[in-house]
Amino acid sequence: MSSRFRFTRSHQAAFLAERRDFLRRLVGTGFILATGSVVHPVWAKPKFDGYPFTLGVASGDPAADGFVIWTKIAPKPLEQGGGVGRHQFEVEWMVATDRKMRKIVQRGKAMAIPELGHSVHVEVDQLEPAHDYFYHFVAGGERSPVARARTLPAEGTTASKLRFATVGCQRYEDGYFTAYRHLADEQLDFVFHYGDYIYERSAAFARKQKRVLVREMPGAPGTCITLDDFRNRYSIYQLDPDLQAAHASTPFVMSFDDHEVGNDWAGETLGRKTKRSVVMERRAAAFQAWYEHMPVRRAQLPQGPDILAYRRIRAGNLLSVNVLDTRQYRAPVACGGGVAVECADARDPQRSFIGDAQERWLFDGFRNHAARWNVVAQQVPMMRMDRNPDPDVLEVNMDKWDGYVGTRDRLFKAVESAKLSNFVVLTGDVHVNCAGELKKDFSDPKSRTLGVEFIGTSISSNGDGYDTNKGRQSMLKKNPHLKFFNGQRGYVRHSVTPERWQADYQVLDTIATKDGKLTTRKSFVVEYGKPGLRGI
Repeated sequence: MSSRFRFTRSHQAAFLAERRDFLRRLVGTGFILATGSVVHPVWAKPKFDGYPFTLGVASGDPAADGFVIWTKIAPKPLEQGGGVGRHQFEVEWMVATDRKMRKIVQRGKAMAIPELGHSVHVEVDQLEPAHDYFYHFVAGGERSPVARARTLPAEGTTASKLRFATVGCQRYEDGYFTAYRHLADEQLDFVFHYGDYIYERSAAFARKQKRVLVREMPGAPGTCITLDDFRNRYSIYQLDPDLQAAHASTPFVMSFDDHEVGNDWAGETLGRKTKRSVVMERRAAAFQAWYEHMPVRRAQLPQGPDILAYRRIRAGNLLSVNVLDTRQYRAPVACGGGVAVECADARDPQRSFIGDAQERWLFDGFRNHAARWNVVAQQVPMMRMDRNPDPDVLEVNMDKWDGYVGTRDRLFKAVESAKLSNFVVLTGDVHVNCAGELKKDFSDPKSRTLGVEFIGTSISSNGDGYDTNKGRQSMLKKNPHLKFFNGQRGYVRHSVTPERWQADYQVLDTIATKDGKLTTRKSFVVEYGKPGLRGI
């Protein structure tokens, strides 16, 4: 599905039906692949050379009646094939209402096959809304850890309160994933991960940048190009105990940004010299590995270099969360890329950031909204961020929404047209904490405020960071809609009621050691029906 392909609703329905048919054939009698070839015979009584659940367990994409539960069988996770080669075998799963797994409410078996890296994705449904559940897996006589998941409020009901977090950007070498250990203790309703779950670059890249390395990636791997490269990189990350604890604590709503494929990739382009065919091959490997390692639904199963990643998560009448894909459908970067003075291409309305089909889907959701709070959960900053202190020069990062002004203008018009009085954007990517107001006209501080944006920092990327500096203070002055800046590591915790949204910026004093202390650096409140930020 190239960026030139117009993905209509009929195409989407056919696409999903084709995916469902593919999976039915994949795990059905005889295990016939879509190509018609026969998969290897079933390993009836597997005996693994090591503990099979080394990468932990996870849940994701919660709904009112269920969620996805995930694991990946890998007794030797850093070896090709994970230590189970080309075998396929059954994995048992159980869901209970108690942590001791005595009150089982659902159970079943799923097939772990080499074509999906022996990952298991079970879509559990027919559960009670707004309830805690617990689950585990059994394979080869071994049991996985018991983990917690939670369903969302039912349609037509308004929860009194929901608590969730936004996280992302976790470069392994730059520090420990301490923030995830603290997040696991929160026992939240869910977590939105805005991307950069892995970094695709080689172990030597950090040394070339002369960064301080807190830890080394096992095996000193090179840049991820092939499926095995990407599988190995995810395994390195998912062996981290703090990341495993966070996944086991609550469902994650997963997205991806650029480093799951390649730095600043845009649609069918990756830099100026990489051929389109090479980009698409890399995308296919990257999306396959992403699916294998993420707690996502069958609808997200990729087809070659294409994946349907945008979707909507509803939490009763309280929250409607529109998860965007801001990478796959965007036009190539404008004005030479990077940080540049705005040129005509950046303002060209014909250059799309999210593609025609996704844009229509999003705006239809705005028009048909029934939630108290309407959320866009995505990857890169939406608000304008002028980086040049000269009042007569507009200099912005072309990889962000600033490089696709036409799409942003249409989105803001759609928000106004739908009369969304409670519009919240959740973002990551830039390794800093920011809070700002989304203005109809960013050039006029008195312009109407359409909503707010909460930008979350990294889990570890760029090391310990800093609280603030002169350059960032200059940005605050040049961008009056930007109300807060902080460069430390951590996550943003959101507490949402029908009348109030509170965002708490949780930061660590260090990630260079494992004993970093977590504190609340700043909190902001948005009142229902009153777009704008109030610090507390």
